[in-house]
Amino acid sequence: MNVKIIIENFNVRVYGVLIEKNAVLITRENRFDIEMIKFPGGGLEKGEGIKACLEREFQEEFGVEIELVELFYINEFFQQSAFASKDQLISIYYKVRRLNDTEKIVSKEEGVGVEWYNEKTLNKEMMTFPIDKIVAEMIGE
Repeated sequence: MNVKIIIENFNVRVYGVLIEKNAVLITRENRFDIEMIKFPGGGLEKGEGIKACLEREFQEEFGVEIELVELFYINEFFQQSAFASKDQLISIYYKVRRLNDTEKIVSKEEGVGVEWYNEKTLNKEMMTFPIDKIVAEMIGE
């Protein structure tokens, strides 16, 4: 039986892959009563550029300034949003670096935890979302 999925919106998500001293920054969030382990970042707002979005997200989440180093991954397959069934996700991942790497990264948002995982032992099974699983696997290679 084929089920037709009706998509009404694109939901563009932008994430940062921050690796320092062989450790990858991961967030643990509890939203919509779901515990999520994911890369830091979030949704592109209307009228906002991708670079500005990621810089804003890191500023909001951690109070740190970053620069985008290189494009790392964009999902090339259809992914329906886990939270809005009529949204198709487009997820963009950049390798980023902090402009001031002397301060400790702590979450500025309630319900968001910060964790560092060794880049060689980071594994896709620990991640919550399908696209993050692919990125985690790419980092661990």
